[in-house]
Amino acid sequence: MENKPLEFQTDLTQGLSIDEVNKRLKEYGYNEVPEHRESLAKKIAKKFWGLTPWILEATAIFTYIIGRYLDCYIIVALLIVNAIIALVQEERASRAVELLKQKLQVQARVLRDGNWTVIPAREIVPGDIVRIRAGDFVPADLRVVDTSDMEVDQSALTGESMPVKKSRMDLVYSGSMIRRGEATCCVVATGLKTYFGKTVELVQTARPKLHMEEIIGRIIQVLLYIVITLIAAMLIFTYLRGLSIIPIIPFALMLIVFAVPVALPAMFTVSMAYGSLEMAKNGALLTRLSAIEDVASMEVLCADKTGTLTRNKLVITEVIPVGEHTEEEILLCGALASQEANRDPIDLAFIESAKRKSIDLSKFSVQKFIPFDPSTRRTEAHAICEGEQIVAVKGAINTLCSLSGTLLNETMRSKIDDLAKKGYRALAVGRSVDGRPYDLLGIVALYDEPRPDTKDLIEKLREYGVKVKMLTGDAIPIAKEIAKRIGLGNRIIPAGDVAKSFETSPEEAAKLAEESDGFAEIYPEQKYAIVKSLQAKKHIVGMTGDGINDSPALKQAEVGIAVSDATDVAKGAAGVVLTNEGLGAIVNLVLTGRSVFQRINTWILNKIVKTIEIAVFSTLAFLITSHYVLSAMDVVLFLFLIDFVTISLSTDNERGSQTPEVWNISSLVKLSVSLGIFTILELFVLYFIGTKYFGISPGSPAITTYFFTAIMFFGLLIPILVRERSHFWSSRPSNTLLMAIIADFAIVSVISSFGFGLIPRIPIDIVGFIIAYAAFVMLVINDGIKVLLGRIGIRR
Repeated sequence: MENKPLEFQTDLTQGLSIDEVNKRLKEYGYNEVPEHRESLAKKIAKKFWGLTPWILEATAIFTYIIGRYLDCYIIVALLIVNAIIALVQEERASRAVELLKQKLQVQARVLRDGNWTVIPAREIVPGDIVRIRAGDFVPADLRVVDTSDMEVDQSALTGESMPVKKSRMDLVYSGSMIRRGEATCCVVATGLKTYFGKTVELVQTARPKLHMEEIIGRIIQVLLYIVITLIAAMLIFTYLRGLSIIPIIPFALMLIVFAVPVALPAMFTVSMAYGSLEMAKNGALLTRLSAIEDVASMEVLCADKTGTLTRNKLVITEVIPVGEHTEEEILLCGALASQEANRDPIDLAFIESAKRKSIDLSKFSVQKFIPFDPSTRRTEAHAICEGEQIVAVKGAINTLCSLSGTLLNETMRSKIDDLAKKGYRALAVGRSVDGRPYDLLGIVALYDEPRPDTKDLIEKLREYGVKVKMLTGDAIPIAKEIAKRIGLGNRIIPAGDVAKSFETSPEEAAKLAEESDGFAEIYPEQKYAIVKSLQAKKHIVGMTGDGINDSPALKQAEVGIAVSDATDVAKGAAGVVLTNEGLGAIVNLVLTGRSVFQRINTWILNKIVKTIEIAVFSTLAFLITSHYVLSAMDVVLFLFLIDFVTISLSTDNERGSQTPEVWNISSLVKLSVSLGIFTILELFVLYFIGTKYFGISPGSPAITTYFFTAIMFFGLLIPILVRERSHFWSSRPSNTLLMAIIADFAIVSVISSFGFGLIPRIPIDIVGFIIAYAAFVMLVINDGIKVLLGRIGIRR
């Protein structure tokens, strides 16, 4: 790859002006690649043939062959309308996902008008001065202006497995990833004009199959087997009675269609997308939709102290000089060993303190800056001032004591212990002049106070069955003090204990991790061992992280959560990215995830009860009376009209459980089968009333409309019945679900009363009676049965 010459000259201390940025945005456009979009007609065609089962199309063809042209035309028309409705719903959901993708786009640190700021990477232009560091995705083709031992991973672009070192004037290509070091660079190409012509996003475009989808798939398979068995019984009965088999075929096809959920893909897409939007509004963005299911089941949350449990705004509260050194010396060297462009809280605390003390840094020329590395636990800067070579260092006290060969006396150690008891974080500052040995200048106390709502939010998570464990790099005394203030237990252990046991005795590591309330003196690499240890105890684990070294733990955890200021690599590895700091977003994340889980539970119950209601009842009625109580057209109309309600379930106001969600398929099946059996009995009572008191003949066309009306009203009330564990009035359905049910009630009442050539009409007073009967048996009798079943352990 040839290096391109520097195409734009920019003031490296000021960056571009806003006017110049706007000018170049007009000239070069945004840093993005247009995506291919299908035509509307093609999308509708896909929905027609792909969303609905092929059996509907086969039924339309069969009805045409046997000369029932009106039925054929109606089925085709309903298929087209259904495809359009599904398309509209999924398009709305897709737009929601696109919105999330925009929010998850890579951010860039840019120098403009002399100020460092963070903007979406798509808004950078050629000539911009940007800062990249370890963990970042490179947002454009960049020319390196200044660097400190930067290594770049280009494997996604070139296939090279080893990181490549980059020096001044080298090109760094869009889409690669910074593995080590950092650099100031000038943008030379964006969007389609980059060497590889690709943009980088953190959201996954391919949706992995959800565990709940697999469970529903198995349930549907069982329902299909039941329906096929019932059809076989009808065929045998018809043959033995010497009846014509032709009328059974379209009806049998419709029963098979009923077992296969036409609206399931749309319902899943809409439910997941709307759940994602709910989470986004509360400060949590999903990088994969399947994370919703994991969030609902999360039992343990390992939360970083800094930024999640605390404010992540460090202030220097005390400076303790060593020997004859002064506070100004300490703050000066601490500020030199800091980089404002990185927006690191510790660096910013030193720089702000130096500014408040009016300490002049302008006479120092920084030649080299080495950012904080967890393996060395220090930051250093090489500078020149009036001919002197100065190396300023700040970092862990033990690290700088070892570097300078200093032994702290008892008085100093006592002061450091007192700082830890107050919850203060202590760092050491040192320097070396003209190659002489390092000198320890002093100790600096920094404080990041807990967020005012952290204690209450931890208690709230505890009430919902989620245990919070704190992760911090602080020493144990500091960690214990913070844990005490935020309401965690006092069982704080060194993270190294779990990591060591994980290698030698995984069982011991699992026990340590499970019994502790927090982990102190943690290195990012040790988070992985903690996650694996908790998973060994069968826990569903959430893990927060922000750095490149947190990626393995974020990927391993069922719920990897990248905090708001996380590196791009951490965001890419996580399933959830927070846009707000603190636990509030995580609490909302749990509640929304459980709500989505319960919507799927409602769908399962609704599906099983309806299948039993129609398939089993219509088959038993045929076997007993030798007459059909439903026609194929009735089932088609039912499928079409009920789809509005099925899709509306994805937006319902479901209340999540007080404990982490788990799949209890056995209980769901028992509950739905029990309710289905009672529904069948109630329909036979309605059959008796219709034939005995309303004078409807068993073999007449009116009997099919009578039961079409009944199964519609029963079917519309089933979601109201099963959405609540307690009585149906315990919570209000969403406006969307309620309006869909009311609209369907009105449409069915009109169709049944007037027919319109679709079905035989029945008197409006009979329609009114069926509405009253359905409401009574579903919302009074069956609701009471549901509550009684719940008391003996058969519940959703």
